Amino acid sequence: MDLELRHLRCLIAIVDAGSFTDAALELGVSQAAVSRTLAGMENALGTRVLHRTSRSITLTAVGKQVLVRARNLLSAVDDLVREAATGHTRLRVGHAWSAMGSHTTAFQRRWAQDRPDVALELIRTNTSTGGLAEGMCDLAVVRGSFDAHRFASTIVGVERRTVAVAADDPWARRRSIGLDEIRERTVVIDRRTGSTTPDLWPIGTRPRLEYTRDIDDWLVAIASGRTIGITPQSTATQYRRDGVAFRPLRGAAPVAVHVIWLKEDPHPATAAAVGLLSELYAAAGSCPR
Repeated sequence: MDLELRHLRCLIAIVDAGSFTDAALELGVSQAAVSRTLAGMENALGTRVLHRTSRSITLTAVGKQVLVRARNLLSAVDDLVREAATGHTRLRVGHAWSAMGSHTTAFQRRWAQDRPDVALELIRTNTSTGGLAEGMCDLAVVRGSFDAHRFASTIVGVERRTVAVAADDPWARRRSIGLDEIRERTVVIDRRTGSTTPDLWPIGTRPRLEYTRDIDDWLVAIASGRTIGITPQSTATQYRRDGVAFRPLRGAAPVAVHVIWLKEDPHPATAAAVGLLSELYAAAGSCPR
């Protein structure tokens, strides 16, 4: 006999209720059915999970381990069922760094107003596809490269690039920084999710590069004064931090903001989300040309 979810639910009911009789009431079955289900579980496991006497029920050492795993497994199953059931009544939008930048709050509020039937959830995850490839979201906002053969996409806007420097860096007192000046410095790059790559400079003119794998580590490295960073304006909006200053970068092309989604079976609200984001970027004068 294989271990089944009903076995796990039966064990939890017995432990929580404190008796077979009360567990039967909780499960809506007979006491005999509870006894048979528990016996089936112990047979599947090949060991006892409960010590039973006429006066008490206690978990065996194995039973204690099984109970913990049973609760976790059933919780995961409940989450799975809930996700499947809510399906199109929730839209999960993933992003790696800075969501929709300065448009994030407006997007959230407009969405709640225009689409009260579809709950919006923003998910930040440190992957190049904002969690889309991992199944963590229904569509994602990305500013770096992605597999165009696997994902459908559209550009909803563009963002100018900025230079991130330590707050006490001499460059923090300037109004803007030129791209050609960067070669004098060490630039920290997140090669997994960042929008800056060595290709921003011609070969032979590239600055010294260091690498990190997370926005927080990126900011820490810059605040230390050892490095500087180049990032879209949205990062400055979402991650204002003591010790780090952002200044406009001259001489570099802006960053395209893509919305990507799976080509097969896209969420029904995808077009509405893309339309709203495009509207917000256009209103700010940052629509793609």
